[in-house]
Amino acid sequence: MAKANVVSRRSEAKASQTVRLRAVAAAGSTPPALDRLIHERIRLGIVSALAVNEKLSFNELKRLLKTTDGNLSVHARKLEEAEYIVCTKYFDGRVPKTEYRLTPLGREALERYLSHMEALIRAMRER
Repeated sequence: MAKANVVSRRSEAKASQTVRLRAVAAAGSTPPALDRLIHERIRLGIVSALAVNEKLSFNELKRLLKTTDGNLSVHARKLEEAEYIVCTKYFDGRVPKTEYRLTPLGREALERYLSHMEALIRAMRER
C-alpha cells in the first residue's frame, strides 16, 4: 500500500509540474525573474504606498510601514539607487524635510512585479 502512495504522489507532482510548465509556456518562453529589489517587505511597502500617493514624507512612510528611521532609510536608499524612487530634501523654516516620489521606472517595476505575482497565483489556482 505504501508503494501505491509513493507512485500517487509522484504522479501528482508530475501533473503539478506540467501545469506550471504550461503556465510558463503561455506567458512566454521562460518565467521572468522576480524583482528581488521590490520583493522585500519594506521596499514593496514603500513602492506600493508611493504608487497610490503623489508623494510621502519620510515620517509618513515610517508611520505607515511601522519601521525605524534606520530601516526605512536603508531601504529607501536602495530604491533610490535603482532609480525607482526620488528623494527630495528641503527645509521648512529650520526643520529638515524629506519627501519621496515614485519614478516612472519604479512604477514599471511595480507593474512587472504585480504581473509576475498574479501569474504565479493563477498558475497555483489552476492546478
